[in-house]
Parts: sequence; C-alpha cells; structure tokens
Amino acid sequence: MKTILLVEDEFGIAGVLTVLLEDAGYRVLSAGNGREGLEQLAANRPNVVVTDYMMPLMDGAAMAQAIRADPAFQDIPIIMMTSVREDIVRQHFAGYTAYMRKPFQTEALLDLIARIAES
Repeated sequence: MKTILLVEDEFGIAGVLTVLLEDAGYRVLSAGNGREGLEQLAANRPNVVVTDYMMPLMDGAAMAQAIRADPAFQDIPIIMMTSVREDIVRQHFAGYTAYMRKPFQTEALLDLIARIAES
C-alpha cells in the first residue's frame, strides 16, 4: 500500500481528500503545516507528498525546499496544490514534481497521484 503525506491547513479540504485517498487504497498521513509535514516525513517515509502552498508556520514551498535539501528524502515526489498561479509559485520554489491549481476536480488529483505513485 502506497503512503501519501497530505499537508493541508484547511480542515475541510484535508478531510475530504483523506477520505478520497483512503477510498482509492492509499494510506494517508496528515499534517496541518510544513513543520508538521517534516515531522511526519521523518517518522514515516511516504511515497508521495501532496502539499498546499500557503499555510501558517511553514508554507509548502519552504517544506518542499527542506525535503529537496535532505538526501534521505529528496527523491520523494511532491505535488504542490494551490490557488496561486504556477508562475508565482515557481518564483519561490520550482522543485516540485507536479502542480495542481485549486479548485480542481478530485478525479484529476487522484489520477495524478496514481501516475506519480506508480512510476
């Protein structure tokens, strides 16, 4: 079973995505910000990280930069999901594997995760 680390500060979005991912057969680890995401990453090496961009304490770009800087985790695919345009996100961090603009169809996110998790 593949493990997804879902880092999202909006409780409602995190809850819906967790249910959808679990129904799709994934084990889901949740974190409410980048700091919690890095703690989860260190304790449980996920197959894919799905993260929001704008979050309190540590945003998705800062967390993704920390992941890419750590040789133990730098190969883990990162999906950045946000309502912020991709060109703006790339000004802060361009090392993610894929970008998903909010709002999105949940099927599109599930398809993207499946392609990345199985590659």
